[in-house]
Amino acid sequence: QVQLVESGGDLVQPGGSLRLSCVASGTVFDIRDMNWYRQAPGKERELVASISQGGGTNYEDFVKGRFTISRDNAKKTMYLEMNSLKPEDTAVYLCNADIRTTIAPRWYYFWGQGTQVTVSS
Repeated sequence: QVQLVESGGDLVQPGGSLRLSCVASGTVFDIRDMNWYRQAPGKERELVASISQGGGTNYEDFVKGRFTISRDNAKKTMYLEMNSLKPEDTAVYLCNADIRTTIAPRWYYFWGQGTQVTVSS
């Protein structure tokens, strides 16, 4: 089985910073695109940022200039550096990845359980 586990969420004051991590483990053979999503209470899940296997990145407008996505392929880990946090960034942040398992030569998108980020004074 494949597991994606996020960590790093916390309560932080407006203007503060956090670094989230997402580690893939289990029957992982290869990972293509990796994504960070977020879901606030009462709102739909939304894409935050994406990173390709080669390191190409894309950001939604509401985080451009504040968040940085990165990955370490050897460690099967993705990061999200979040700066200048705002109360509207409060949400559960979820990891999503396109993974080929060791069991079958097919690609599937897997999800983590999420980590809570709360921005409040």
